[in-house]
Amino acid sequence: MNELSRIGYEKAKVYILSKARELELSRFVFIFENGSKESVIEQLKIYQNDDGGFGHGIEPDFWSPYSTPMATWAAGQILMEIGAGKNDPIVRSMISYLLNTVNTETGMWNPILPENNNFPHAPWWHWHEGVQENWSFNPSVELAAFLVHWSDEQSDAAEIGWGTIDKAVSHLMNKKEMDRHEINNYQQFLIIIKPQEAIFNSRNPISFENVYERILIIAEKSVDKDVSAWSEGYKALPLDFIDHPDHPLRERLGALVDQNLLMYIEQMSEEGIWDISWNWGIYPEEYEIARGYWKGILAVNRYKQLRAFGYLE
Repeated sequence: MNELSRIGYEKAKVYILSKARELELSRFVFIFENGSKESVIEQLKIYQNDDGGFGHGIEPDFWSPYSTPMATWAAGQILMEIGAGKNDPIVRSMISYLLNTVNTETGMWNPILPENNNFPHAPWWHWHEGVQENWSFNPSVELAAFLVHWSDEQSDAAEIGWGTIDKAVSHLMNKKEMDRHEINNYQQFLIIIKPQEAIFNSRNPISFENVYERILIIAEKSVDKDVSAWSEGYKALPLDFIDHPDHPLRERLGALVDQNLLMYIEQMSEEGIWDISWNWGIYPEEYEIARGYWKGILAVNRYKQLRAFGYLE
């Protein structure tokens, strides 16, 4: 399996160099070839607007050029990946955008804006009245963690972040199941906030440890345990929640994790990459372009996982 994944990696490298977006290429070079974070930031700047938010199809399934919290979340994840600092100008302007767009009463950012409807987009990115209810704290809990992580302690920005986190924790503790994307948001929020666990515990009646355990239980429950059905549709798989072999869900899900890794290796195309499992059903030409962008994103993300599990050694 290691040999197959290594061969696939070399093929994927050719694909990424020739066909992926420059953003994915810069991430690939940063992660696997000792590239610089500055090169990734230069590519991210292409998607950032004057208000500090991000748009322009950075999330390939909606192409609005206008800033949205969801597109800004996509950029923030990459900034976390490269270890961007709170004094980096791209981060400072992003934090400004988040402060200007949060609904302090609900603690949420609107993931979908009306402008989405004017540009090519997948159906699930279509705006309509009340759409926020479908998304809940996706991506707001993670955006709040960005605020805390990249702001000075006790600053107004950090306080707004903590306020959203308080509301998100109350929401979580009243849930028994969640959409897998919202689960991911809570997982990342916990990773980001971990260094400030003491502050979290001083503010919240529910301990960090208990919150962490609750999201593990919900994530484990959401995983499709029927391996034979994994290739059908859009299901939550073990590796949607596990990014390294020491993750606590690795032990709980056992052999399912290894089967998921094996499936990824077996499903590699001749180019060493993966296709997406969803279709817009509208905007066919733009969908094919987005599909190509997603292939680059999946390649970077999955080889990152395969390396973490020792499949590229």
